[in-house]
Amino acid sequence: MKSTHPKIDLNCDMGELMEAIAGGTQESLMASLTSVNVACGGHAGDEHTMKTTIEQALRWKLAIGAHPGYPDRANFGRLELNLPAETIASLVFEQVRALAEIAAESGARLVHVKPHGALYNQAVRNREIAEAIAKGVAQWSRDVVLVGLAGSPMLDVFQNAGFAVAAEAFADRQYEPDGTLRSRKFEDALIRDPAEAGRQALSIVERGVVTACDGSEVAIDAQTLCVHGDTPGAPEIATTVARTLREAGVTVRAFSQPEPCVGD
Repeated sequence: MKSTHPKIDLNCDMGELMEAIAGGTQESLMASLTSVNVACGGHAGDEHTMKTTIEQALRWKLAIGAHPGYPDRANFGRLELNLPAETIASLVFEQVRALAEIAAESGARLVHVKPHGALYNQAVRNREIAEAIAKGVAQWSRDVVLVGLAGSPMLDVFQNAGFAVAAEAFADRQYEPDGTLRSRKFEDALIRDPAEAGRQALSIVERGVVTACDGSEVAIDAQTLCVHGDTPGAPEIATTVARTLREAGVTVRAFSQPEPCVGD
């Protein structure tokens, strides 16, 4: 049974599109968020975009995390690669380390790590890849939260590696009946309607279920919800999701934020 006083983190993958950063779309999203996952040089991002995104997140007092992905910019890190576990661990470590160093220069610290794209989706099904991700992050630090798909074995792998974890669900993605995300090769993989994304977010938080592509209900227990920054109309989707949750009495706050003391 879900809590009668639900709370949720609202996260977004950022630092991926230079036009969104320069044009203000990225920062306009931040008013609705509580945490950001910053691309750190693999599928997207460079020193400039990392620094700019971190500075924007600090202005909005958002929790900052790393978003490492396959170094395959041509496919935006969304093509499955067959890399050795050692290579995956190394690329994760290097990307997280790079972002952490830039964050430190801005007076910020990383509180979580969320894999990107194909790396994330493969880790849902492949324990060896999940273990490689955990190993790569551990080379930098174990004092961060690892984010993974709610209900998936990757969270067990991360916990067994000694990490705190946050189970993630998606407001703007369609689900399969087994609780995995519907492949982007299908036209209905993305939820583009802000109202529909808001309804899905509220169902996940209040009822602990999501309606899959075949109409069945799938149990979802999540601590954080994602809205993708590169989804068409992302600012409106994020605004609607955040408003829908808050109007329903849901507390929208970073999962890394401590509980307030009684009387505060």
